[in-house]
Amino acid sequence: MRKFVAALLMLLPMKVMANPACPVCTIAIGAGLDIARRLGVPDSVVGLWAGALLTLIGYWTLKFMDKKNWHFRGRDTMVIVLSVAMIGFIYMGMVDYNPVEICGALVMDPVLFGAMCGALIFILTSKLYQWMKAKNGGHAHFPFEKVVLPVVALALASWAMMLCF
Repeated sequence: MRKFVAALLMLLPMKVMANPACPVCTIAIGAGLDIARRLGVPDSVVGLWAGALLTLIGYWTLKFMDKKNWHFRGRDTMVIVLSVAMIGFIYMGMVDYNPVEICGALVMDPVLFGAMCGALIFILTSKLYQWMKAKNGGHAHFPFEKVVLPVVALALASWAMMLCF
């Protein structure tokens, strides 16, 4: 009888909260950062994925603030900038700031450069997904498109950084 009642309750309409990004991917990126450094992956690539992760945390913070109805001027920009700026905490104990020449045009620490690129790539692919979805009548073109776009873009950027550094 309990199973029957539970099945009936599942049919009732409920409000569903959509997440702005995939939590499985977030956990995978977070866990993979330390492993990548131990395997000898360049710091710029590790920074790239760290920047994307910190941007994702910023998006989740915005989702939380929407849920609590906390709205104020400049909120979205401020939260994203502050979440990406958290990369600075790794320089307080784990990593020494070691600037190098990047593609002959810029002198910056590879982790910091990668984090800024990763954040930018994640933001741009999120905007691209929203645009593509709007052009397709509010539907994704294929399952998990929201996840595939940033992961593929970050993988391509990782490959490019491996060639540059």
